[in-house]
Amino acid sequence: MDYKKVENQISGFIRRMLSESGMKKAVIGLSGGIDSTVVAYLTVKAIGKENVFGIRLPYNNNSDLLDSGLIVKKLGIKTNVINISEIVDSYIGEGNDKLRIGNFMARIRMCILYDKAKENNALVIGTTNKTEMELGYFTKYGDGGVDIEPIADLYKTEIFELAKHLGIPDKIINKTPSADLWEGQTDEDELGMEYEYIDKMLGMENIKNINETPDDDDKNKILSLIKNNRHKTMLPPKCIIDTEKYI
Repeated sequence: MDYKKVENQISGFIRRMLSESGMKKAVIGLSGGIDSTVVAYLTVKAIGKENVFGIRLPYNNNSDLLDSGLIVKKLGIKTNVINISEIVDSYIGEGNDKLRIGNFMARIRMCILYDKAKENNALVIGTTNKTEMELGYFTKYGDGGVDIEPIADLYKTEIFELAKHLGIPDKIINKTPSADLWEGQTDEDELGMEYEYIDKMLGMENIKNINETPDDDDKNKILSLIKNNRHKTMLPPKCIIDTEKYI
């Protein structure tokens, strides 16, 4: 893949979407991970650092603040740090359902990003990649609730290659992928498979009839994720009223 062309296409897409919306600025939830970093780099290329806000939303003493701070400094973008601990803890209390708490954190973060976007007359830029999109591995109305998705046609393994092309620091590229929704959480542990393996399966033309048959349990898990999470990538279904039956 020609990553220079990819860089130009994505930055052009961001610029075009902002122009069509009548806005000139962008808000990004900057986590210190590779996806949000790649999006931040491409958004700066598209509209200039003076128009990009990297909002950092840690929970408790999040070590990723150091990494997101590195990106803010390197790109020279504007930033806010808003600790969401008090908001989350005041609502959740003594709850210990990790997935429920993680989803709540993701939605609180998106509420803040949209408020900051309103404050600055900006669009909220998404950071979901193709692997996450196809699996439904994101929080509905959390990190999945954005205005545009610049990297949603690139698999996670392709994001790593694009990051290298963009000159993103090795510290970010070599980090273990994590949504950082609870202590010790990693994407690949939660999914039960490595991204390289998942992307190989997702990239095959027909996952149900692949020649290099992977472990059946893994294949079934991926198919189940795709099926069960399809509602995340669709508009909510609406009931169509057949008025003739009431005449």
